[in-house]
Amino acid sequence: MAPLSGATILDLTHVLAGPFCTQGLQALGAKVIKVERPGVGDDTRAFPPFVAGESAYFATLNAGKQSIALELKAAGDRAIFERLLARADVLVENFRPGVMDRLGFGWEALSARFPRLIYAAVSGFGQTGPDAGKPAYDMVVQARGGVMSITGETGGPPVRVGASIGDIVAGMYLAQGVLAALYYREKTGTGAFVDVAMLDAQLAIQEHAVAIASATGKAPGPTGARHPTITPFATFRASDGFVVIAAGNDAMFGELCAVLGLSIAADPRFATNAARCENHALLKRLIEAVTLGETVAHWITVLEGAGLPTARVQDMVAVLRDPQILARNMVLPVTPHPGGPRFVATGNPIKMSSLSEVTALPPVPMLDGDRAAILDWLDRG
Repeated sequence: MAPLSGATILDLTHVLAGPFCTQGLQALGAKVIKVERPGVGDDTRAFPPFVAGESAYFATLNAGKQSIALELKAAGDRAIFERLLARADVLVENFRPGVMDRLGFGWEALSARFPRLIYAAVSGFGQTGPDAGKPAYDMVVQARGGVMSITGETGGPPVRVGASIGDIVAGMYLAQGVLAALYYREKTGTGAFVDVAMLDAQLAIQEHAVAIASATGKAPGPTGARHPTITPFATFRASDGFVVIAAGNDAMFGELCAVLGLSIAADPRFATNAARCENHALLKRLIEAVTLGETVAHWITVLEGAGLPTARVQDMVAVLRDPQILARNMVLPVTPHPGGPRFVATGNPIKMSSLSEVTALPPVPMLDGDRAAILDWLDRG
């Protein structure tokens, strides 16, 4: 039995933060019913790239969910939604604060009628505070939350992180909150309101930036691929590309010096991590004077042979073929619906003894494609 087997999630979310949350819950065994706008559905159904007219982006976030299209301002569809609420364990939404209240389906109204219901909301700035009502996208919270100020090369313009971490991290925290609320309900019998702000989540993931700013009063800036408080911990040029070297302590640095043939482990400029951080530019030049003489493949072999953490910098095509990733079932085919295109999506990174490992993901839902099955499920009680 999957950990969330028997749990029913009403998913009113769209685009990324909310769907990322509910996709994770679905992977843990929950039944996820995606409530979409009639005729349009989730915005990402229209996001490229497309395969045979269907969005690969949408597929990566919604495989295995069910879809029903409801207009929550129409009496008939509201009645169906009420029946769904009576059967649901969790409602997840990512509208701006106040939207669900105006529809009559806000937390206060629903908790009074469905005391066991867990209500999970993710938004740009949260349900409280002076900016609660403002719109936000991933890049907005990356900028305001400080992530862009520490991303990129020293002296360069602010850079957005390549992955949409503003949405994704918020979705991860929302899923964590839902799981905590389910555990709380097991102990108390009552539901809870989970409020996650994308901006809050951006601050929560910046461990070294918060430490530096709070301890020194100075704002850290971008350091490229280099870690700001551990050295050497960066990318280094080889003859045909870049190799990551992550020597996280003095013992590892000594081993690195040995395999590179550098007699600097006891040099006062490099003998401690603090000294190496102070002299990181000089140290990088000394290391690259050696690494430029051989290929990335050579250095991966040498460094791994010495037990040092290392990696080549892979593009996504290479990542999708990585033997370690494939061995962990992290790249999976999505079962096509009849006559539908074939997609590939990521597997579940949470491996559990109580969770069966899958080798293919369930189909992607067609807009309103599960209406009959959902209504039958409601009729059967």
